[in-house]
Amino acid sequence: MDWILYFVFLASCAVAGSTGVIFQPGRWYDDLQKPAWTPPKWVFPVVWTTLYILIALAASRVAVQVGSAFAIGLWALQMTLNAIWSPIFFGAHRMRVGLVVIILLWFAVAATAFFFFQFDMLAGLLFLPYLLWVSLASALNLEILRMNVHLDGNSPE
Repeated sequence: MDWILYFVFLASCAVAGSTGVIFQPGRWYDDLQKPAWTPPKWVFPVVWTTLYILIALAASRVAVQVGSAFAIGLWALQMTLNAIWSPIFFGAHRMRVGLVVIILLWFAVAATAFFFFQFDMLAGLLFLPYLLWVSLASALNLEILRMNVHLDGNSPE
């Protein structure tokens, strides 16, 4: 295990995760109608911290493999999509655009997991909880948009 490489990937995750700290849900999100199955607020930082640790570990295992440049490129793509979702959804209040981004994120995470499995079974497995979480988050984004379509791009009055 290359610990320096792991911490580089973990730092990349922290940068992406910082957009969620900068663009927090806030009152706008609190006032939206949400489905009964919305996770409690405390779950989100716990889940994201755990996921970032896992996906940094997965990337550090794959990055040292010969021929892994494309897989690591996909990792970078999904991190970029991950980083822009919070500013779009929570910052700009653009639920539809957020839905497009999170669907693209889902495909990027699925593709990354697929290619990680080609290089390292454990790395692929480490990505599966992330894929599950992004699946839930996508469904939540869709349902919140459906329930609040009149507020897309606006703050509640």
